[in-house]
Amino acid sequence: MIYALLVGGGAFVVSLIAGAPVVTYLRAKKIGKAISAEGPSTHAAKAGTPTMGGVLIWGTVAAVTVATNLVDRRSMMLPLTVLAVTLAIGVWDDIGTLIDRGPRHGLSWRLKFALIGLLSIGVALVLYFALGVRSVHIPWAGQHEIGYLYIPIAIVVIFATTSAVSITDGLDGLLGGTAAVAFAAYAVIAFAQRQEYLATFSFTVVGALLGFLWYNAHPARVFMGDTGALPLGTVLATVALMTGHWLLLPVVGVVFAMEALSDVIQIAYFQTTGGRRLFRIAPLHHHFELMGWSEPQVVMRMWLFGVAGAMVGIALALSV
Repeated sequence: MIYALLVGGGAFVVSLIAGAPVVTYLRAKKIGKAISAEGPSTHAAKAGTPTMGGVLIWGTVAAVTVATNLVDRRSMMLPLTVLAVTLAIGVWDDIGTLIDRGPRHGLSWRLKFALIGLLSIGVALVLYFALGVRSVHIPWAGQHEIGYLYIPIAIVVIFATTSAVSITDGLDGLLGGTAAVAFAAYAVIAFAQRQEYLATFSFTVVGALLGFLWYNAHPARVFMGDTGALPLGTVLATVALMTGHWLLLPVVGVVFAMEALSDVIQIAYFQTTGGRRLFRIAPLHHHFELMGWSEPQVVMRMWLFGVAGAMVGIALALSV
């Protein structure tokens, strides 16, 4: 645990130091985010804020992992490959949503879903056949092998987690903070299983996110964009599957679950009631904004839910 925590702290320092030149570069290249007109009107002032800050997060994670956590730990190639693929998808999407192109010129949702779906299939197959991960941990009931059923379940877990995490990215510091808490929880769970390499990787992500949050705190100097959000979801799901505690994702990632569920409920309610809305706007964080909460209030209260969910998730994991 000492080594994992030190590596995580080092990742924070690397991310913090690299952050200033990265933000300066993105601003100089005018890589500014276009803001959708469908969100709260107060967000219009954010137009032009540098995006694609996810390169800071994942560049740090990749560099620190290669330097400290890759030798004789070939299983770490899986999360590294996952982040590389989704990073490329995120960059592709973010380039299409820059200020001079408008918020609707990124990847179509069909293409994005297809790419994430293909990646989910690939990760599930690697987990099952290459790493031999084929079980589920159930609190108070222990570990259970589920055979080939694991593959479709893993595909759904990766796809659903990626979607839920991506939806959460909408306020300064919201996703960065809640994701850091979730990865920290799975780091503790991995260490309890004596998967020190996985705990080290998870704490590396935590450190990189904390360094990013220095620049993403309200008012944000940089957004992570899909360059950061898409890999966060796929990598978090991959880590959860590698621990076998994927059932705890809705608990550890309670904020992600709430955000995704609010979108699903809003759409279902809208369609079944002929156009009525249950929330003022979805996802949930925007609903709270329109209720009168300030952006920092929403973010801080979501962080509190995230910390509480992480504590409960760790407790359930340790009860096996």
